Amino acid sequence: MAAPRVAIGPHSSAAAEDAVRAAGGVPGGPESVADALVWLAPRDTAGLRAALAATAARWVQLSSAGIERTAAAGLLDHGRLWTSAKGVYADEVAEHALTLALAGLRQLPMRIAARSWGRPGGDSLFDEPVTILGGGGITASLLRLLAPFRARVTVVRRRADPVPGAVRTVQASDLDAALPDAKVVFLALALTPETERVIGAAQLAAMRRDAWLVNVARGRHVDTGALVAALVAAGIAGAALDVTDPEPLPDGHPLWAQQRCIITPHTADPAELSDTALARRIRDNVSRFGAGQPLLGLVDPVAGY
Repeated sequence: MAAPRVAIGPHSSAAAEDAVRAAGGVPGGPESVADALVWLAPRDTAGLRAALAATAARWVQLSSAGIERTAAAGLLDHGRLWTSAKGVYADEVAEHALTLALAGLRQLPMRIAARSWGRPGGDSLFDEPVTILGGGGITASLLRLLAPFRARVTVVRRRADPVPGAVRTVQASDLDAALPDAKVVFLALALTPETERVIGAAQLAAMRRDAWLVNVARGRHVDTGALVAALVAAGIAGAALDVTDPEPLPDGHPLWAQQRCIITPHTADPAELSDTALARRIRDNVSRFGAGQPLLGLVDPVAGY
């Protein structure tokens, strides 16, 4: 086909424009008729709706891995191809997830704040059972990082298809049975109506008292009130959260008062790292689109991710 015309919105981006040109495409604005649309503002669903009408794009590249806002706005359809950034930030997010888990197990928040010698303590991840909710790119990267720890990993996902590096894979309906043995429970799944509050009071009660919950997915996967209660009662060892509900977490929220809760401000994929990775995905997909090849990060409009 001729050089694909690729609209970029809602604002201009030198990195995105350079990626489009590098792939043989012609960049333009969100108001121009185009073959494809790169949308860089996940929260601006109204702007996306207008750009879809203006461009008549046959393919839309979204800039985030989680696209629950786009799905909730009813914009996903079968009339065009949709791709997200799933897998783009997987290595960085998995690295952050492992960092959070080790920080919790090794009591680093307490040690960093300490101003006296204190009592020795800490826990290890080696040879421990681990459960990961989600079967996408973050899980694949996290499994590679966990391999040197000889962790015995159970993956919970929609289908029980085997996942390389996991000792077993179970369906989401078997989640509660995958929690009691795990030393760390990682959340790395897409947010859909079915996965909201997937971790509630019952799931927290099923976890080991020395277990850590690590969430690098979406805050609404966890019932925040139930989590606060579990931390207050020492029902679990701790929680490490890169995402919260609500988000941003307001000053004075009960989670801030929990010494066994680590909170980072949704920074598992900071812009310093993610911009380059997203530009690479845009370049690869524009090149594939122009050549009529399968695109990376295809979205299932029915599943919503």
